[in-house]
Amino acid sequence: MSHPHPELGAPPKLSKGGLRVTPLGGLGEIGRNMTVFEYEGRLLVVDCGVLFPEEEQPGVDLILPDFTTLVDRLDDVEAIVLTHGHEDHIGGVPYLLRLKPDIPLIGSKLTLALIEAKLQEHRIRPYTLEVAEGRREDFGPFDCEFVAVNHSIPDALAVAIRTPAGLVVHTGDFKMDQLPMDGRLTDLHAFARLSEEGIDLLLSDSTNAEVPGFVPAERDISNVLRGVFANARKRIIVASFASHIHRVQQILDAAHEYGRKVAFVGRSMVRNMGIARDLGYLRVPSGLVVDVKTLDDLPDDKVVLICTGSQGEPMAALSRMANRDHQIRIVQGDTVILASSLIPGNENAVYRVINGLSRWGANVVHKGNAKVHVSGHASAGELLYFYNICKPRNLMPVHGEWRHLRANAELGALTGIPKDHIVIAEDGVVVDLVDGRARISGKVQAGYVYVDGLSVGDVTEASLKDRRILGDEGIISVFVVVDSTTGKIVGGPHIHSRGSGIEDAAFDAVIPRIEEAVQKSAADGVAEPHQLQQLIRRTMGKWISDTYRRRPMILPVVVEV
Repeated sequence: MSHPHPELGAPPKLSKGGLRVTPLGGLGEIGRNMTVFEYEGRLLVVDCGVLFPEEEQPGVDLILPDFTTLVDRLDDVEAIVLTHGHEDHIGGVPYLLRLKPDIPLIGSKLTLALIEAKLQEHRIRPYTLEVAEGRREDFGPFDCEFVAVNHSIPDALAVAIRTPAGLVVHTGDFKMDQLPMDGRLTDLHAFARLSEEGIDLLLSDSTNAEVPGFVPAERDISNVLRGVFANARKRIIVASFASHIHRVQQILDAAHEYGRKVAFVGRSMVRNMGIARDLGYLRVPSGLVVDVKTLDDLPDDKVVLICTGSQGEPMAALSRMANRDHQIRIVQGDTVILASSLIPGNENAVYRVINGLSRWGANVVHKGNAKVHVSGHASAGELLYFYNICKPRNLMPVHGEWRHLRANAELGALTGIPKDHIVIAEDGVVVDLVDGRARISGKVQAGYVYVDGLSVGDVTEASLKDRRILGDEGIISVFVVVDSTTGKIVGGPHIHSRGSGIEDAAFDAVIPRIEEAVQKSAADGVAEPHQLQQLIRRTMGKWISDTYRRRPMILPVVVEV
């Protein structure tokens, strides 16, 4: 198995007749999925998603792929193909289209409806082309055929990309549910036909590669939900992804069966379910869904709320309910269902929400204590089955953390794919398909781009480090006025602390040290404000470290008079 080397340089010019594959996100992480294909100077982008921030990225709203390698080549982009409508595959599209709004978007009916609603908020009117399974379209030199795959959102597609360099198949996210809610199976016949043609490179979803066996059917959840509904005596509150239409359908069916009314809570949930209902992907019995404002008129045992926040997102509805910061107040006897998996990295946030809800008396039902979630990604058994059907000449695991990528590579090797034909890459690592072989050829920039409010890319790792220090250790300001001629202190030092845990009165002990250091500096002829600020920071920092073993942010201010 080939793998990236930390000292990889920029890739050489692509060999004539070769196909270049550059993942800009989704490899080594769960989310931010984006892959760029290049043939004879033309580009095809598959997916453009976001990654949601973790605790060590305070203040960040979203994390985007790095578009640096595309900025000067936007005119070369033939299209953006979207495999399905999850945020980790479409959330970055508005930020890419800000750079060039007329890049065509290609996707299924539901996928395009979800992204168009999102783009409307960004005041972008895209050019779109709706495709369905079985359809074949040319985008410049890329001949794309779309294949139905089953996932946790309707209308998901894999894409087979034909160029003179060979046939490449990108699975998107998929599983092999044999009893799907919408009757739409992963089209194994189409993959077998592509296999007969000869798949030169297969990019395959790795998210569940470590999990043995097969993913249970989505419909298996229905009986568990009915049991929860049968035993609930007050309100039922369900947290789910705002795009998990199959899961919401099962909640609606259970609510209808038990005579409860349903209200959607949260802008994205209301928007997405409205789109799904209008397009016929969500079957809603007449009168079942009501406005959240009418719930006060209903008895608690006739109410179901469906909201976002299953991953413990701080500003999502469920987290705010747990923190008593929402109009809906959790009370003793409420039942809360977390109908989703735990995305790696979100565990602490989710359990914090569960504890908060439990504190107010809610009965919390989650994947850890009931079968209220099944994955949307193929497990090891399904992947083995899939590789035996596809028989790819080269395999490139995608969509997953390092452990998932390696587990997926091992599965490919078990089915007979030569180990030197399995490429384990990471974000930014360039893979060239030349003469039927896929090999790593270099690396391009593919770091994190942070979205903070209206700011895109302005927040740096240094900024986040400062934020972490402020959050963990607090800030101490030191204000000093010095004589511009002599450099001696004529006012202060005035010291104030916020969040450091040190009382302002305690700083009386360090004031003589600061005065002595500044006086010595003045005697040495050093009176420039910036140098004095550095001197005060060092003096203050050493005292705090020696006295309290802490490292707060120190902000010295020196004013000359």
